[in-house]
Amino acid sequence: VYKRQDHMNSYKIPVEEVANYFLSKLDAETEDCISNLKLQKLVYYAQGFVMALKDKKLFDEPIEAWEHGPVVNCLYQKYKKNGASAITRKENEDFDYSKLSEHPDLMDILDDVYKVYGQFSAWRLRDMTHQETPWLETVRNEKISDGLMLAFFKTQIVE
Repeated sequence: VYKRQDHMNSYKIPVEEVANYFLSKLDAETEDCISNLKLQKLVYYAQGFVMALKDKKLFDEPIEAWEHGPVVNCLYQKYKKNGASAITRKENEDFDYSKLSEHPDLMDILDDVYKVYGQFSAWRLRDMTHQETPWLETVRNEKISDGLMLAFFKTQIVE
């Protein structure tokens, strides 16, 4: 049923802003770090849970099924120079909450995603996505369909 639904409405929040929201969670005092790989997975989970809870996409940029799990290519390109290293707060100083702050309910979902998934390492998140239908049922390097994401994440919601 969901597989054909691939044109969901969107909040049209730039994926970079979603990424910056997660990066803004970093505390210079803690050992926390977010690499490009980890950031990709947080953004993927954010998109999936917003779709499942709001029946609307958070951002329009496509998520592709790469070898190491779901990836938003433009975000990957922005941070690929970091390799496996952490993205620093300094790279994120221009963060603007304005688009997200118009939707406090979305910020709550992002906070929940960060609380649940932010605790895991990049490689643990990679392994988790490799067990999930959206990545498993998508040809490598192709776009993961909205329908696959919606169907899977609807099963992850606890009412």
